[in-house]
Amino acid sequence: MTAPTGSGQLADLLTADRVKVPLAASSKDEVLRELVALAAPHADAAARDAITDAVRERERLLSTGIGGGIAIPHGRTPAVEALTLAAGVTRAPIPFDALDGQPVSLFFLLLGPEHVAGAHVKALGRISRLLRHESVRIALQQAPDARAFLERLSGAEAA
Repeated sequence: MTAPTGSGQLADLLTADRVKVPLAASSKDEVLRELVALAAPHADAAARDAITDAVRERERLLSTGIGGGIAIPHGRTPAVEALTLAAGVTRAPIPFDALDGQPVSLFFLLLGPEHVAGAHVKALGRISRLLRHESVRIALQQAPDARAFLERLSGAEAA
């Protein structure tokens, strides 16, 4: 897992190996499992299950599909050591129980242990603020690959 470098940028939490364009998933559960695999590639099956369960539990409280084709699933669990972000885009939007009732194609998964609750909330806020801009959402959704996704994310944060 990667810890933030301190500059407060989302790009500090995200690396090309934790971005997938396109995601193979075609259902909400598949997306969650695929994003967890990206976020925790070296975790064993039990740890991945624990992480996925933490994210599912958060989804049961209220969908993290925030509208505008975006979902920001997240969870805190001792199965991860540091704040970690994974992201992806599906070819076709999928049903995600979003608050606006629309399907989702742009996903950011945020994971962290309990002791980084403050940083977790700050990162969620940064993602949400950045994705309020339709031009940013479109640029990320149209990224042809992980590197382009990261370049567009970094550019949007710098703007």
